[in-house]
Amino acid sequence: MSEVITSLQNAHIKLAASLKQKKYRDMHQVFIAEGTRLVEEVLKSDWEIKFAIYLDSVKNERILHLVDELKTRNCALYRVNQSIYDKVCETKGSQGILLVVKKYQYNLSDILKKAENPVVVVMDSVQDPGNVGTIIRTADAAGCSGVILTKGSADIFNGKTVRSAMGALFHVPIIEDVETEDLLQFVKKNSIRTYAAALDKTAKTYFSCDFAKPTAMIFGNEGNGVSDTLLIGASEKVFIPMQGDAESLNVATSAAIIIYESLRQRISRNC
Repeated sequence: MSEVITSLQNAHIKLAASLKQKKYRDMHQVFIAEGTRLVEEVLKSDWEIKFAIYLDSVKNERILHLVDELKTRNCALYRVNQSIYDKVCETKGSQGILLVVKKYQYNLSDILKKAENPVVVVMDSVQDPGNVGTIIRTADAAGCSGVILTKGSADIFNGKTVRSAMGALFHVPIIEDVETEDLLQFVKKNSIRTYAAALDKTAKTYFSCDFAKPTAMIFGNEGNGVSDTLLIGASEKVFIPMQGDAESLNVATSAAIIIYESLRQRISRNC
C-alpha cells in the first residue's frame, strides 16, 4: 500500500528535497534516481531502495506498472500532489516518480573480480556532472570493467550525473575520490597499462596503441587535462588526430572515441 503525504513538513519530503545538495547526500548516504528509465534500472540492480515518491495524478501505464512492482517488493511508497512533488524533483516536466536510493560503495579490488583482462576508465578531476555521467554510460555500454574518479571529480550522485549516466551507474563498478598515488599503485600492482589522453609532442595516436591487454584509459579535467603526476606515471600518452579548426574535443567525446577503439580491438582479437 502507498501512503498519502499532504505536508511539505513531512520528514520524508524534507529528506528528499535536501538531497539536491551534496552535503545531505553525504550525510544520509542516499541520493535520488528520478524518472521511469532510472527507476527501471534501479529495479534491475541490487541497490537498496529506501522509499519511492510518485504523483497522485499519474496515469502513465509504465509508471503505474513500476508502482505495482515496488509494492510487490514491499518498498515504502508515498503518493503526493504536484506542489509537493515539485519540491523534491530536480527536473522540469518530471515524469512523476522518483526513488531515494542508498549509495553503493565499491573498492578498487571490485574492478578485478569479474575481469581477467580488465579495461578501466579513469576520470582525473573531470568536474562537469554531465561529462562524468556520459563517460560512465559509455564505459558501461562498451563493457568496461570499472570506472575510477580521482579527487576533484564531480559527485557521481549529483542529479545531473545520475541522469546523464542513464542507469549505467547501477551496473558498472565506480570508485570515487581516489588519490593519484593510490591509482598508480593499483595499476602497477595489477600489471595494468595506462594510457593518458594528452596534447603532447610525445603522445601517440590512440589507434596505434594496444588496448586489448589489461588497460586503463585516463581522461583529464576539462580545462587543464590530465594531472602532471598521472602524465608522468602513465605507460603512454595518446591523442586523437584532428584536421579541422577545433582546438580540442569535449572530454566525453574524446573518451567515447578511445573507449570504443579499445572495444574494437578486443572484439577483433577474439574473432
